[in-house]
Amino acid sequence: MGDERGKSTGQRQLSKAQLERRRKRRRKAYMMRAACVAALLLIIFGTIFGVRAVIKNKEAKKQEEAAAAAAQEAEVQKEADAENVLIAQAEVTAMGYDYDGAIQQLQAIPDYAGNATITGKIAEYEAAKTKLVPVDVETVSHVFFHTLVADPSITWNLTGANEYKIADYNQVMTTIDEFNKIMQQMYDRGYVLVNIRDLVVETTDADGNISFAKNENLMLPEGKKPFVLSQDDVSYYFYMTGDGYADKLIVGEDGKPTNEYTQQDGTVVTGSYDVVPCLDDFIEAHPDFSYKGAKGILALTGYNGVLGYRTDPDLAKTAEEGNKNATEYGVFDYQAEIEKAKPVVQALKDDGWEFASHSYGHISYGSSFDKVKTDADKWQERVANVIGPTDIIIYPFGTDIGSWTEYEDTNETYQYLKGQGFRFFCNVDSNLYWVQITQDYVRQGRINLDGYRMYQDIHNGANKLTELFDPATVFDPNRPTAGLDDWDDK
Repeated sequence: MGDERGKSTGQRQLSKAQLERRRKRRRKAYMMRAACVAALLLIIFGTIFGVRAVIKNKEAKKQEEAAAAAAQEAEVQKEADAENVLIAQAEVTAMGYDYDGAIQQLQAIPDYAGNATITGKIAEYEAAKTKLVPVDVETVSHVFFHTLVADPSITWNLTGANEYKIADYNQVMTTIDEFNKIMQQMYDRGYVLVNIRDLVVETTDADGNISFAKNENLMLPEGKKPFVLSQDDVSYYFYMTGDGYADKLIVGEDGKPTNEYTQQDGTVVTGSYDVVPCLDDFIEAHPDFSYKGAKGILALTGYNGVLGYRTDPDLAKTAEEGNKNATEYGVFDYQAEIEKAKPVVQALKDDGWEFASHSYGHISYGSSFDKVKTDADKWQERVANVIGPTDIIIYPFGTDIGSWTEYEDTNETYQYLKGQGFRFFCNVDSNLYWVQITQDYVRQGRINLDGYRMYQDIHNGANKLTELFDPATVFDPNRPTAGLDDWDDK
């Protein structure tokens, strides 16, 4: 019995040990299986993540390659755009008959020689050069305008105390519509705007002495006819306020000169209300109307300031101090007005416009020498200080300082003006052209394209403008007769 009990106890102990060993084996097996599973999972996840990383890297590389290709394409497009801009600029230059300038612009493009478009354009310009012919600079017309009528419904219908102005305005002014029609008809007839300096070759010797000779190389296509243009009294006088004219010249948002105009309701607007922006607009639309970018000449007086700015020192005085404009228009800080005017002056110069003296006080330069000298000195002191020096003088009233023969050295007024630096002298002449070129100076007659001149052609057979344009199709039918029919028997 005891042996059996002991045997049973030993068996139980053995069974426990076996069970423990089995549990340990099972645990170890579990752990190994778990480790295998974990390892397998790690391999699986690693593979998945690896594949993902590879895919991601490939996608990133593709994106990087795509971005690089896009950047390269953008750079190529940028170069193409820049090239197209230069080609377009050269085309505008060529349209202004500056074929050498256009060719130089094209040859500045990198690798131009391998570009069939560019070499084709160069060949085109070279061929066009061979067709140019010299023009006779002594047969060049010079036309001029005063301030353009911006709103004829106001100007032609002034009443009360202002009614007296209608006759004068009707004689010497031109409307915007008439101006645009004149430019269009002159363009259609082959006229091309040139600079007055294009008429001559100017040389300066070692002592600073200037001499002129006819420009034998002013070249234009066959049938083209050069002309010079100017505008008088670009001061926007006080007396014109509210009469349908622009107020002043300003610098527009695009950096170009334009006008400021006050409408009847008091609203101030900007736009093309006078010669400068109107001509600029026309040339922009017709680049072949301007030889090498030529614009016109702006003739300035000084007693009301310049360009619509009250730059004259006398305008800073009170009525008691002798300023006759103070009561109606106020007193101005003329120095501040000068600072406002200077950017406009520079914008006009940058745009190709030139300035001329039109005297300080709009006096006749056929007056006594002392009177002219006083006026000319005042112009230098009060206008040249704003616009800078100029060598062009446009006589007020068209009155010349001599006869049609050449100026004599004994002409005191001529010598004085020459001493102030003037070399180009312009009067008024109703003939199609009058040019006098000497070694010392240039003279040119100007034709007034205004109500009086057109009326004379239409109604009195003057026939002075028909070579330039057809007055009957230009003349504003709403013009009054005041100031025009007074000349019917003259």
